Formats: sequence, C-alpha cells, structure tokens
Amino acid sequence: MYTALPAIDIPPTPWTGRHDGDGDEHRRWWQAVAPHSRGNVGTGSRPAVVVGFRSDEGVLRNKGRVGAAAAPTAIRNALGPLAFHLDRDVFDAGDVAVDDGSLEAGQDRAGSVVSELLDARNLTVLLGGGHETAFASYLGVAGSEAVRSGKRLGVLNLDAHFDLRDEPVPSSGTPFLQMARAEAAAGRELNYAVVGISEPNNTRTLFDTADRLGVKYLPDEDCSAEAVHEFVARFLEGVDVVYLTIDLDVLPASVAPGVSAPAAYGVPLPIISAVCKQVAASGKLLHVDVAELNPEFDIDSRTAKVAARLVNTLLA
Repeated sequence: MYTALPAIDIPPTPWTGRHDGDGDEHRRWWQAVAPHSRGNVGTGSRPAVVVGFRSDEGVLRNKGRVGAAAAPTAIRNALGPLAFHLDRDVFDAGDVAVDDGSLEAGQDRAGSVVSELLDARNLTVLLGGGHETAFASYLGVAGSEAVRSGKRLGVLNLDAHFDLRDEPVPSSGTPFLQMARAEAAAGRELNYAVVGISEPNNTRTLFDTADRLGVKYLPDEDCSAEAVHEFVARFLEGVDVVYLTIDLDVLPASVAPGVSAPAAYGVPLPIISAVCKQVAASGKLLHVDVAELNPEFDIDSRTAKVAARLVNTLLA
C-alpha cells in the first residue's frame, strides 16, 4: 500500500515516455520509476529516490527570473523517455511545494524528507527549484545519520556563483553562507568547494567571504579537463561523504539557456559530466540536487534534457 512521507505536499504522478515494448530490453525511465512508499526495498545497488522542490521564492527574493518551480516536472519529463540502463531501483517520492512565500518552512519540510530517505539507505536526488534548494538539501544531509555519526561532509557546488550573499532574508543567493553558519553553530567548519566560478559575476565582497571561510574554488576560465579532475580529486580525498549540488547556470548559455542567470562563458558540458562520473565513482556520493532550471526560458527543453542527462550519469 502506498504511504507518502509526511512532509510531501504533492504525491508522485505516473511518468510518461515513448513505448517500444514491455520487456527489459525496451525499458525506459518512465517504465522503471515506481512511486516511493515507506518500506520500499530496492534490489541490486543502493536505491535512488527522486524528490521535487517546487520553489520560486528564493529566486524572487534574489531579484532573478522566476519560473524554477516548474523545474521538477520538466526534468521528470526529460528523464522519462531516456533508455534505462541503471543497476538500481529508482523511486519517486513526490514534491515539496513552496507556494505561499514560506521558503524556510518549505526548506525544513524538504530537509526532513531527505533525512528520512538517507537514513533508510537511499541515494537522494532533489530536483529544484532555484538554488535555495541547496539549503533544503543541506538540512536533510546535516540531519542524516551519516553526518550525525561524525562522517566528514564535503559540499561540492558546480556553479558560476558562490551564493554566499549576506542578506537579512534568505534567498537563492545565500544558501552556502547559511550552511557555513549552521556548521559553525554545530562546532564544525563547512568544507565547501566550487567548480566554475565566474569572476565578473561575483563581487569582491563575495570573493572575500569565500576566502574568509576557506572556500576552495576553480574559476570557469581555468576549468580544463585536467585541472577540474585534479581539483575534484583533492576535494574527495578530504571527505567521507559528498553532497553534490549542480546549478545549471554553470554551463554555457548555448547549452543551458533555461536558467535565471545564463552564463556568457560557462564550463563545457563534457567537463561537468566528467565531474559527475568522478564523484559517483568515488563511492562517497550521499545526496545530489539539480537547481535553477527555468522551463519558461528553456529552448527546445535543452536545459531540462541536460539536467536529465546529468541525473542519469550520476545514478548509472
């Protein structure tokens, strides 16, 4: 019997896609994904559970282009037709929705969902939403048994922006400063690294904040395949578990036009994909989220398809 997690606002709905047949040799994502229910036990590798975070509030507060609340549905629609080659079960737990301006309450609810799923030994995938999704993810990860038991957490952000703004009201531009303060309150330091920082799109204050917090970062212009691989490898060596967050505006605007802040430069898709493979292969991936898709500005669902491809890569 289906039993939704208490904090879920919108239960999962059936996925759709091209139908070539019902055998395993024809299987696509829409045929493989099942509704998550408490007590689900997957077969094979560690099960993955998809959760949507329908939120525009953080982008609205950050004076960006709103529309990211529609992203979870758009990414599911892009995933559905893909051929399913994964050696793990995938479940859909439904969505947490921020539709009344109560971002903080929505982040708390999403965090509780992620914590419960992680403690049940699932690999969790949170689909945003603006990058305020990241603080919801952090609440879930920090509240999980893995982190509470003392494992060293690393937060790896693929992003053109630090998102370390010091503002009186949380937004899509503040989540990593919020994380740093929460970690300090817990007696820990935030181990935060960013691939793809755009110097022209981050003020001197943001660079100073990053330096003060010991943030490790690699600028977009320095993101050769070799440099990124070495940067990520050094980061992975110092952590036990990884929360990977992908802000799709790390990619060039030609690849990911459907975001709040399209990138004039960006990091090439093959390099971002290689990071996903590297992190997945490390065996340390605890949780992943994908943020900032804005379907209203997407061209031919280009950005949604990229997001779907990266999720598929991470779970393969």
